[in-house]
Amino acid sequence: MKTPQETPGASLTAANLERAMLAQANPADAIILMSFFKTGKGQYGEGDRFLGIRNPLTRRTAKAFRDLPVREAVRAAHSEWHEIRLCALLILADKYQSKKAKETDRAAIFGHYAELARGGFVNNWDLVDLTAPDITGAYAFEHGAGTLERFAASGHLWEERVAVLSMFPFIRAKQMDEPFRMVDRFLPHPHDLMHKACGWMLREIGKRDRAMLTAYLEKNKAVMARTTLRYAIEHYPEPERKAFLSK
Repeated sequence: MKTPQETPGASLTAANLERAMLAQANPADAIILMSFFKTGKGQYGEGDRFLGIRNPLTRRTAKAFRDLPVREAVRAAHSEWHEIRLCALLILADKYQSKKAKETDRAAIFGHYAELARGGFVNNWDLVDLTAPDITGAYAFEHGAGTLERFAASGHLWEERVAVLSMFPFIRAKQMDEPFRMVDRFLPHPHDLMHKACGWMLREIGKRDRAMLTAYLEKNKAVMARTTLRYAIEHYPEPERKAFLSK
């Protein structure tokens, strides 16, 4: 099986990216991934199609095609295949984070990402988690959290998760007001994947300011899903975890 690095004369087009990914397909792993990402009827990933390519290979392909023009990456991100969409989104995230990127380039990538999310092409937790912090999160950190309203108010699971995962840059910078406001907004959400996302952000806050997180949990634990609480306190000492969970 040829990897992109072994493919002579590969040109930087969406079609060639797709060919490089198709050459790495593994039907046996595709069955496993379809189960793992819940593609069955009525599940959150219903109908999604997988090639059976593990993330290290997808990242390797994204690196080989990192100079793919934005328009070609966006074209590839419309693929019917999950891993090709992930690869294209990783390329867009890399371009957004590039020191060579101009403000107009970053704004364009943010706009493309928003359209892809709205169109249902950023449609599982791995696609969101691996790319939203570096695109929508970075853009919101620079231009204000109001730029995330289109995602937060969408009423669609994956766009809402984009809004939550976009809090990473704020948390890394220890600017906790916006992350707390975003988590507050989605504490009553009915879906477990949003409970997990909120808990994850709270856990990241706690890594940087345990006292601030503890105060938040004491105030909100009564209205917080058990999943959110469990994620939030993962790094607490066991006696403290037990105390929170027993209340």
